Amino acid sequence: MCRLLAYAGPPLPLDALIDAPEHSLVVQSYQPREMTSGVVNADGHGVAWYDPARRAAPFVYRSTLPIWNDVNFPDLAAYATSGHVLAYVRSATPGQALDFSNTQPFVAGELSFIHNGFITGFRQVGGGGLHRRLRARLDDETYAMIHGNTDSEHLFAWLVQHVRSMGELRAGVEAGLAALEELAGDTVMSLNFALSDGATIVAGRHALGTVPPSLYMLAGHGRFPGATLVTSEPLFDDPAWTACPPNSLTILSHAAADRPVVHALAA
Repeated sequence: MCRLLAYAGPPLPLDALIDAPEHSLVVQSYQPREMTSGVVNADGHGVAWYDPARRAAPFVYRSTLPIWNDVNFPDLAAYATSGHVLAYVRSATPGQALDFSNTQPFVAGELSFIHNGFITGFRQVGGGGLHRRLRARLDDETYAMIHGNTDSEHLFAWLVQHVRSMGELRAGVEAGLAALEELAGDTVMSLNFALSDGATIVAGRHALGTVPPSLYMLAGHGRFPGATLVTSEPLFDDPAWTACPPNSLTILSHAAADRPVVHALAA
């Protein structure tokens, strides 16, 4: 099961977030502590970072290599600087292709997205899977943005459609999750994710019919002053890391990066 990281705060080189900490995302790719399925995260990696002085859309780097084996990434991560970052390392669901179309982060305009989880029987034939039912409810523009076959990219498209309809990030995510729960019926799904528009990050720890994966938050810590991080596993040992509540959204605002707001999702 993938590992993810979201950061909002003062601009930092990407490697200060992804590689430098003792239990960094790089370490989590080969030695995770809290994965509920899989052993390593060796099926690719990616990062989206924002530089609003240059453009509203994020800059994105993706690779199908394990992050520890990507010789191009260390120099990029040492050079690129941002105060708004999403990053992940992938453990692919068996049967899914290891190609760029299935590699996160997914991006649509100014929105970027990472997901750690699954939708059970997503592509099950005979009407039992959620795949066709979800796609049938997407408008033409949103449908056309799907290039791969993962449940993660379909979840992103679903949330994008609701965010654009609502005109606001958190409201769109809440509406999208409520509509997905209604559509899914008794489908079991795990929905840890982070969705950003470059100013705000909405990070969710959520599941239907199962226990959500681990997700932790660190705000206003001395190692990352004025910032909040949300990560699948703590990046270093410190009691300041707190578990995000199950079935909740954590809102990281660029304007108040070290003061995240936690909202419980409607039951």
